[in-house]
Amino acid sequence: MLESDNTANGQIRPVADERSYVRFAALGDSATYGLGDPVGEAWRGWARILADAIGEEHDVSFCNLAIPGATVADVRRNQLPDALAHRPLVVSLIVGLNDTMRSRWDPEQLRDELLHCAAELDAQGVILLTARFHDHSKVFGLPRRLGRPMARRIETLNAIFDEIHATYDGLRVDLSVHPEAYVRSFWSVDRLHPSELGHRYIAREFAAQLNELGLIFPLPSAACTGEAPSLLRDAQWLVTKAAPWLGRRARDFGPWAARQAVSQMRTRAAF
Repeated sequence: MLESDNTANGQIRPVADERSYVRFAALGDSATYGLGDPVGEAWRGWARILADAIGEEHDVSFCNLAIPGATVADVRRNQLPDALAHRPLVVSLIVGLNDTMRSRWDPEQLRDELLHCAAELDAQGVILLTARFHDHSKVFGLPRRLGRPMARRIETLNAIFDEIHATYDGLRVDLSVHPEAYVRSFWSVDRLHPSELGHRYIAREFAAQLNELGLIFPLPSAACTGEAPSLLRDAQWLVTKAAPWLGRRARDFGPWAARQAVSQMRTRAAF
């Protein structure tokens, strides 16, 4: 068994020499669910890759509660209670991008919901895994005027996660400072979800930090082992899954972003 010792800078201290038991819960949306990393008829993703790597040295109880399309409110209402009941040692809380793509954007409520989740998890003495997000508008290739509203929302979301990290510590992957996040091969065909390469990169980043904290296990392989790229499968995925979702987000977020871009142009013209 391993325990998280919050009185020793978050270091993990072994309390027995035998093979330890690690509980890992993953909260979030489609990226944590595993979209972009197909294995057979299912999805794997960075959280499963990380859990499997931990399992090389420890007995693991892995509970992936992430759901595609989940918002922060969904995580608090539907996923947090199950995560707390699992009593994990390691918990990931990576969510919020779906909120940034909706016209009903309420950063104060978003902050309240995320801080509540982090506080409830921290009260159980968990090791909290979070992330800072990159500028998705650059990956999508949006024109600068349309991309700015999305970039500002992501900056707001990152500021909330900065507050969580400053308050509760934990481990995080900062995609905003990693050039890999802007390489095409990091992303699946929809440019929204990581590819297997991207998922493996995120898993390795968290694994290295957990190793430094004292939870020792082999790093996940950086080599892709899943299904080879398929133009037919990618096209089917785009038509049946990605396109409808992107269409809904475009109808929701697009008009607002366009209005913001026009407003900015008028403001500049007035000066």
